[in-house]
Amino acid sequence: MARAMFEYTKTVLDKVSFDTLLFCKEVQKALQRLLPYEIEELKIFIESLVQQNPKLNQCLVYLKP
Repeated sequence: MARAMFEYTKTVLDKVSFDTLLFCKEVQKALQRLLPYEIEELKIFIESLVQQNPKLNQCLVYLKP
């Protein structure tokens, strides 16, 4: 079940990557719902999205410890 949530989160983040504010809100929700090891994987995924869409880099602040 948890893995399905991780895949769903990646799909949602990919679909809302056009809007920085919405993307940041979804990142915050994901950090509340995912397991610690999934959050580490999510960081890698988000960093790859940021490389494709640099305006999303302001959302990286939520991923810092």
